[in-house]
This record gives sequence, structure tokens and C-alpha cells, in this order.
Amino acid sequence: MRVLILGGDGYLGWPTAMAFSAKGHEVRVIDNYLRRRLCRERDVEGLYETPNLLERVRRWKAISGKSITPHIGDCCDYPFLSRIFEQFEPEAVIHYAEQPSAPFSMLDHGAADLTITNNLRSTLNLAWAVHAFVPQCHIIKLGTMGEYGTPNIDIEEGWLDIDHNGRRDRFLYPRQAGSLYHTTKIQDTDLLWFYVRTWKLAVTDLMQGPVYGLSTTETDLDDELKTNFNYDEIFGTVLNRFVVQAVAGYPLTVYGKGGQTRGYLNIRDTLACVELALLTPAAPGELRVFNQFVETFSVNELADRVSRVGKARGHAVTVENLANPRVEAEEHYYNPVHTGLRELGLKPHLLTDEVLSQMFEVVERHAGQIDKHKIFRGYRW
Repeated sequence: MRVLILGGDGYLGWPTAMAFSAKGHEVRVIDNYLRRRLCRERDVEGLYETPNLLERVRRWKAISGKSITPHIGDCCDYPFLSRIFEQFEPEAVIHYAEQPSAPFSMLDHGAADLTITNNLRSTLNLAWAVHAFVPQCHIIKLGTMGEYGTPNIDIEEGWLDIDHNGRRDRFLYPRQAGSLYHTTKIQDTDLLWFYVRTWKLAVTDLMQGPVYGLSTTETDLDDELKTNFNYDEIFGTVLNRFVVQAVAGYPLTVYGKGGQTRGYLNIRDTLACVELALLTPAAPGELRVFNQFVETFSVNELADRVSRVGKARGHAVTVENLANPRVEAEEHYYNPVHTGLRELGLKPHLLTDEVLSQMFEVVERHAGQIDKHKIFRGYRW
């Protein structure tokens, strides 16, 4: 298939591009290096340097013999984006091209403005480009489980059937985000749902939980194919951060009581879920929603697992409960449904001690590159 990946230089975008290229798809990627720039500006670059997108593509060609076509540019620039759609005519487009950090979106007005402008405009431009040039193209959008918040009822898979005054209807599940970033993801979903109803677009919305890990079949081929790996409080996901903190001898930063519970998945499962969505597309006029995670953990449970594995590897791991810098429930009910992707054939990679140990091995090789001042600065919401 002809597959276009928006945000193809990112933590998820680059591994996705290689995985689809390896399986014979014709892949093009777009990126404007926004995340790299924001990391430089905040002095929170990742654990190791990665080549720029053009060099990554060259290296992938040398190792695999397969091609990925890169485009350096901004998905918020509609003339730029529309030219690629008109020329390439993708059969599927994967939308990763958003400012991906909840903490960043809450830093200050400038960060909030950038998050809203980038995330909503890129989604708007995507919908218009598909409508104008490839109306049968399947849109796969990375949403987030954070859109739902932590309601005191079970979280259904995107939709909720309602009986009211003797009548029945079906609505998008009520969503109540805990950050501006997650609010923009709600607005993404609403934008696409509007254009699904209006233009009969075909959209799969993957409500993804926090991702951990840094190893996929393709990234393991060569060090220069590694994906980005942040461990700071702005762009680093919690489990990735905890492993780095354990290796660095920095107390694991548990916010508040540590009862915050979310659905997590290995980066390998992200690629598998996106591929399943690609191979079994939504129908025209359908907004299909999958809750994309495989296991739920509280922050305390993750800290306990990292402590156990880290100590077994010789690290003096400690845990520190910090005053929570976020406005969120620290103890809550959490029971989300996640059956759709399993029914399509997802075979999950569970968080075992062996998986954690493999993460430790990679981080330990780069232990000398950890900058402790990047780990925690106490940004408050």
C-alpha cells in the first residue's frame, strides 16, 4: 500500500515507517523536527543522539535495501501538505504529527498556543487534503486514553449507548481531559467525526495509553536506527523515565500517592495495533475507535516493578513521593474496555521482568550520557 506517515521522525513515527517499509509498503514520511526543537529549547534532549530524518532514511536504505521517502515540512502548511497528497495519493495516512506532551501543553501561554495551533491545524489540514485528493484514503489517527479522564464508570471503546426518556441513541463516550494536550486530542476526534459525517471519510481513532520501550525488530538492526528516547518530565513517559532514574541513582519520582492508574503498552504493540488498523480499514463514513493498551498499572505498581528489577541488576533504587505538580485524581476507579484490537488479532507483549531487564540493559549502555538536571524540574500545572 501507499502509506503516508505524518510525524515520521518521532518516537513512534520512525519505528512505524521502518516496520511498514520492511513489509513492502511504499512509505513516505513528513516531519518538521518540532519535537527536536522543543527539546533543545527546554534543554531536555534524549538519552542519546539520533540522526536527522534524511540520514535515518539513507541508513535504512543501506541496511535493509528498502526505501522511505522523506519530506521535511510542516503539516500545518496546507499548500505543502496538499502537494504531497496530490502527488503521492496515499491509500492510508497515519497521523502522529502533533505536539505530544501533556506537561509541555501546561507550561505557559506560549506552549498552550503552540499545542492548540499545531494539533488542531494539522488535523484540519489532513481532513481537507484527504477530501480534496484521496477521498477513499483511510485516516489512522493516534488519539489517547487521556481523552476519557478517570470517570467513575467503565470506559467503553469510544462509544456509549444511551437510553433516555424512552429513546435510545449512540454517542461518543463523554470525555474530560486532564491537560490542554489531551483536550486538543478530544477536539481532533470531534473534528474528524464532523468530517466523517459530512464527507464520509474513513477514520480509525486509536485511543492509545502511555507507551514504553525502545526496541523493535527494525530499531535493533543498527544503533543509528534507534528511536528517540526521552527521560525528562516533559517528554518522557513514566516507565521510560523510571528506568533511567533507577540507572542514574535518582529517586523514582512518584507524584502524590501514586494511585494514578492508566493503560500501558509496549512500543512493539503500538506498531502491531497500527498495522492491524491499516490492514482492516474503517468503512467510508465510519469513525472507528479502539482503546489501544494491553495492561493497566498504577504508578506505584510501575515503581515497584522497576525497583525490583533494578535492585536485582545491582542498582540502589529508591522511591520518592513528591507533591503532585498536576491537577489529577490520585485515587480513582479505572476500568476501560479494550477488546477491538484483540479481536483483530493483537498478540500483546506484556510487561515482564525480562522486558524491563532488556530496557535496563540499553539504558545502562548509555548511563554516562544521563544528565540528572533534565530528570525533574518541578513544573506545575
